[in-house]
Amino acid sequence: MSDFESTVRISAFVAIFGLVATWEALQPRRPQAVSRRRRWPHNLGLLAIDVVLLRLVAPGAALAVAIAAEAGNWGLLHAHELPKWLAAAAGIVLLDLAIYCQHVMFHAVPTLWRMHRVHHSDPEFDVTTGIRFHPFEILLSTGVKCAAVAAIGAPVVAVFVFEVLLNATSMFNHANARMPARLDRFLRWVIVTPDMHRVHHSVRYEESSSNFGFSLPWWDRLFGTYRAVPESGHVGMTIGVDAFRAPEELSLGHLLSQPFRDTAGQYPINRRQSSG
Repeated sequence: MSDFESTVRISAFVAIFGLVATWEALQPRRPQAVSRRRRWPHNLGLLAIDVVLLRLVAPGAALAVAIAAEAGNWGLLHAHELPKWLAAAAGIVLLDLAIYCQHVMFHAVPTLWRMHRVHHSDPEFDVTTGIRFHPFEILLSTGVKCAAVAAIGAPVVAVFVFEVLLNATSMFNHANARMPARLDRFLRWVIVTPDMHRVHHSVRYEESSSNFGFSLPWWDRLFGTYRAVPESGHVGMTIGVDAFRAPEELSLGHLLSQPFRDTAGQYPINRRQSSG
């Protein structure tokens, strides 16, 4: 990772995290039964492990693949003579579609769900939920992202912008913050809003199987996975995973060991379909 890329990504992360955390404090969407003090140290600790692991194992991996693809003319977009701006825009959109598909698979396959449920088992929903991912999921997601970059032939600038946007929108759309209803209805046609994504974190199986988008909201509408509101309302809905609600499940050690404990339950999409 170049010094420039590192500086931009860290600066963007700190700025967006600070803005969203402040927004949550000033205009909370839901009262939180589990305080920031009990959750944030462990969620941020998990983030620190993820960052160190990626720096050691695959620093700047997606950008490196994009550079190699550009040099070797790999991928869909390099097979066509497109204006640079159009290739960059197409690269960002197609990468977002790839992340949507990956997200669906992490809910469909029990083994993948066991990793992804660390993100979902947070009993509250706020900016730190958006950065709470198991290290194994982070590594696997990086591999999927690199494969998508190579297949798409995404330009280097598209990959760079996409990486920054993905981190920023993940924190934004996990905000426990209030937004005027009219503004939310407008924005969710162009970006995933907190009220849209919160439905996906419902403890109810049928609601957690909706609204998979992270940045662009179009895929959920296109593929029939969009749900406008939770059945119990945003204040009345229950967040999390029913098997992991004990206070000790908040700890960093339990978050790291969670994929190896208990069963995948009935959350994976294909398990529910096969048992129904």
